[in-house]
Amino acid sequence: MTAPSIAPRTAEVSRDTAETRISVKLNLDGTGLSRLSTGIGFFDHMLDQIARHGLIDLDIQAIGDLHIDGHHTVEDVGITLGQAVHRAVGDKKGLRRYGHAYVPLDEALSRVVVDFSGRPGLVMHVPFKSGMIGTFDSQLAYEFFQGFVNHAFVTLHIDNLRGENAHHQAESVFKAFARALRMALEIDPRSVGVIPSTKGSL
Repeated sequence: MTAPSIAPRTAEVSRDTAETRISVKLNLDGTGLSRLSTGIGFFDHMLDQIARHGLIDLDIQAIGDLHIDGHHTVEDVGITLGQAVHRAVGDKKGLRRYGHAYVPLDEALSRVVVDFSGRPGLVMHVPFKSGMIGTFDSQLAYEFFQGFVNHAFVTLHIDNLRGENAHHQAESVFKAFARALRMALEIDPRSVGVIPSTKGSL
């Protein structure tokens, strides 16, 4: 028997404010292709982890007030990416819904758990060993994920279990986030057309 076809899970979202201009295009069922330009090199590197390890085709173009700092740019990319993911997921029928991953990078080890619950929530414990990673303020990792969960309507738990190098800590977090997303976003062939909730909605 042929499995039911799934509509393309793609989205395009733009966000224009007095502080930033952001455009996001994505395909949740991609191959990890990316085109990224935020003006913050390390942040582009982290977004590339989401694309490659999440197998999400991702095009993010951002112009922000970097002459002030990176806060508005990073936060607004998180918001816009969350909106795009929420739009692409659709009604969540057949979605595995939950995803988790442990990812090491040398001495660093991070765990990420995600639930496409319909309820935004973030618990994040990442004791970064350095305030700056290149030109990226490590505090902004939290702002990115907070913006994402608020607009993707997901519950997200992020823990860096160990690590001495801030670059390694951040990269293991973003890779684990990508892998957890990849798992949660998979379509379960045994429950195509079914919303994974006893409430009947997410």
